[in-house]
Amino acid sequence: MTSRNETEMMDLILRVAEKDPRILAVLQDGSRSNPNVTPDIFQDFDIIYVVEELVPFLKDHHWVDVFGEQMILQMPEDMELYPPSPELEGAFSYLLQFKDGNRIDLMMVPLGKLDNFTEDSLCKVIWDKAGLFKDRPLPPASDASYVVEKPSERSFIDCCNEFWYTNAGLAKGLWRQEEILIRELSNQVIRGALLQMMNWYIGCRYDFTVNPGKFGKFYQRYLEPAVYEKLLATYPAAGMQQAWEAVFTTTTLFREVAGVVAKTLGYQYPDHWDRDVTAFMLHVQQLPKDAAQIY
Repeated sequence: MTSRNETEMMDLILRVAEKDPRILAVLQDGSRSNPNVTPDIFQDFDIIYVVEELVPFLKDHHWVDVFGEQMILQMPEDMELYPPSPELEGAFSYLLQFKDGNRIDLMMVPLGKLDNFTEDSLCKVIWDKAGLFKDRPLPPASDASYVVEKPSERSFIDCCNEFWYTNAGLAKGLWRQEEILIRELSNQVIRGALLQMMNWYIGCRYDFTVNPGKFGKFYQRYLEPAVYEKLLATYPAAGMQQAWEAVFTTTTLFREVAGVVAKTLGYQYPDHWDRDVTAFMLHVQQLPKDAAQIY
């Protein structure tokens, strides 16, 4: 099997639109529209078909078979357990992974909802079949919608509170040696606060003009090597000793970057939460497994 190249994929996407009178325009967003992304072989084709109405397309989903042999198809709007994001309301998505390695994330957007989807700065017109953008051209595609924004002082304090409060709760999971809970709590909550602070830290370093990337995929580009290596060290190997080490690496890193953010923006870092929670965690780490009380 040979993977179809970019030209072949785009020709197919446009050919399908050309043959179907119900498709009014073809738009593109995602990494292929981002001038700051280096192209590679795994980039998705993030495509929007603007249509008069959705219903005719949804009567038989097999119409997307024309795009190639599927490895797997996901339709978020047709799922119960994993529904789509609220901001995608009114659209319908076909997420197509093909056996040749290519992937099309195809979003069907009815004309009446179009304005909700063209606000994304990465959205660009590939083919204005019905002249929808003749009098309202979109600006050149950029990642402006994804540039990290300067936090308010309230947001900064909220992030610190989420981080330190959850770490205080994590201590009992560590003492109980509940490894799965430790990892999930660390990854789902604590790391979320850490990465939020990392984004603001990068924003401070670059005067809030850059995009850190989804899930921090551009961190290596914007962080000092030593800070990036420390961030990687917050992802622990299996084992309780390694879990404790990763936790304290995480708290140290958070303290350092939050301190820089606070100083840069003129905010007050909540040292008392840091100090008290850290002392509590150090105490719990030394607490015997048969302890009858915490203190």
